[in-house]
Amino acid sequence: MAILHTCLNVADADRAVDWYTENLGFEESWGFETPDGETVNRYVADEDGVELQLSDTDGQTPADEGDLWDHLAVKVDDVDAAFEEIDDHGVVKEPADQPAAGARTAFIEDPDGHVIELIEPLDD
Repeated sequence: MAILHTCLNVADADRAVDWYTENLGFEESWGFETPDGETVNRYVADEDGVELQLSDTDGQTPADEGDLWDHLAVKVDDVDAAFEEIDDHGVVKEPADQPAAGARTAFIEDPDGHVIELIEPLDD
């Protein structure tokens, strides 16, 4: 397993990308929009390739300590197997393909309620 990215909820994806690239030297790496068009996800990466996902959802302005971050993403070889094997403390979303993101994902909770996204890249 490897950490892929941490997702931060942001009020304005463009502003967040500008801030991380101009102030911290990150590079914008990629992005996608959810099928319903309500959420824009933009990614910035540091010089080692570690990414932050900046997630901007229409009508939501994160302002409280509990909603500023969303999840930690972990790469796995097989999402379905990992989902079955990991001793989770809550299922947030069962395994499903996410074609816009090019991955199969599942979301679980750790013992303290932090959301962990399991990601298996889809074959091209």
